[in-house]
Amino acid sequence: MPVDHFSLEAIIRPNILALQPYRCARDDYQSGILLDANENSYGHSIVKPNTKNNSNLSNGISEETAFVAGQLETPLHRYPDPSHPLIKSTYAKLRNIAGVENVFLGVGSDEVIDLLFRVSCVPGKDKVLICPPTYGMYAVCAQINDVEVIRIPQDTTGGRLTVQADKVLEATANDSSIKLIFLCSPGNPTGAVVPLSTIQKILESPSFKGLVIVDEAYIDFTEASHPGQPISATTLLPNYPNLVVLQTMSKSFGLAAIRLGFALSSPELNQILSNTKAPYNISAPTALIAMQALSEGSITAMKEKVQKVIKGRTFLLDAFSKMTQDFGPYIGGLDANFIMVPVLNRQTGNPDNERAQKVYQAMAETQGVVVRFRGKELGCTGCLRVTVGTEEENEVLLERLSTVFEQIQ
Repeated sequence: MPVDHFSLEAIIRPNILALQPYRCARDDYQSGILLDANENSYGHSIVKPNTKNNSNLSNGISEETAFVAGQLETPLHRYPDPSHPLIKSTYAKLRNIAGVENVFLGVGSDEVIDLLFRVSCVPGKDKVLICPPTYGMYAVCAQINDVEVIRIPQDTTGGRLTVQADKVLEATANDSSIKLIFLCSPGNPTGAVVPLSTIQKILESPSFKGLVIVDEAYIDFTEASHPGQPISATTLLPNYPNLVVLQTMSKSFGLAAIRLGFALSSPELNQILSNTKAPYNISAPTALIAMQALSEGSITAMKEKVQKVIKGRTFLLDAFSKMTQDFGPYIGGLDANFIMVPVLNRQTGNPDNERAQKVYQAMAETQGVVVRFRGKELGCTGCLRVTVGTEEENEVLLERLSTVFEQIQ
C-alpha cells in the first residue's frame, strides 16, 4: 500500500533541512600525502607492548596485550573514513538491504536514537510515543531533548505483553505533534517480537504522519528461534519511507565494547542523519573489528553462538519451570537472549516485588551473579530479567539461585 500520507520534509525540523553539513578534504580525497587535517604526521607515541616474553602468562602474552599491539600497527594518527562505505555495503548485503545509501552507522543504536530526536522533534513542542514496558533510553533521550513522551501501555493479558496498535493510532489521531513512534522488537525487557502486521498497520495509517522506529537489537536471536519465517521489519523497508529499523553489533555479534549500531531506512533520511552526526563518529579500531566480524567465517561463528544461546535459554526455562515455589511462568516472549521471570511469594503464590528485590541484591552482593530487577515496569511485578550465560554460568546461576531462595523466603 502506498504511504501517501507521509512526507519526510514535513517532519524534519526546518533548521536541519537547511543545514550545511561539516565537510573536510578527507570526504573527497583519502590517499596521497595527507596534509589537510592537522594530524600528527609522525604518528602516535604509544610504546608498543612487549609481546615476545611475559613470564607471568602461560601463553606468553595476554589477549589484551596482543590486541593492543595489533591496533598500534594501524594508522591511528589519521582520522577514520567519514562514511565507511565498505562496512555499509557489507552489512546491506547481510541484511538484504538495497544498498549503501540505506545504511547509517552510529556509535551504538543509542546515538541513532538521539539523532532521530534531534532532527525531527522541536524541543518543548513535539512529542514521541512509546509502548511500555520498553527500552529506557527512548524516555531518557526524550527528556534530554525536552520532548514529551506519550505512553501507550502494552496489553499485559496472560503475561504476553503485546503492542496495542489501535490505541497507538487513536493517540496519534488525537495529537498531531507526535513525531516518532518507538517499537522495540523483540522488546526489552519483554523479549517478545512485534508482529509485522502490527508494524504495517501503524505505518499505513493516515492518522500518523511521522516516523516509526523499530528497534531490532536482538533480531538474530528472533530469526534463529523462528527459522524460515519473515520476522525482521527490514523486509518492509522498500515500501515504507516512514520506517526506520535499528540494529546493533552489541548482542548477537558479541561486540558491545566497540559501540556500533545501524539505522536502516530511506536514502533521504539517512542523508539527513549523516549531515547531522559528528564528524568521524565511527573510530578506525571499531571499523576494523566490524569488517572482520562481517566476514563469512565470522558470520558463521556468530550464528553458531546464537544457537548455543537458544539452547541455553531452553535449559534455563526448563529449570525455572521446575522452581514452582519461587518462579512463576515467564513473562513476555522468548525471542531474545534473556528470560523475564517473576519471583513469587511462597505464602501467596503471587509475584512479589519485595522478595524479588532482595533476591536480586543477594545474588549480586553475596553470590557474585548479577541479573536485572525489572519489577517496577508495567506488567512486570516481581520480575527478574536473566541473560542467558554460557553453560557453566547457567549452572552456577541455578545453584546460587537455589541457595538464595532458601535464605529469602
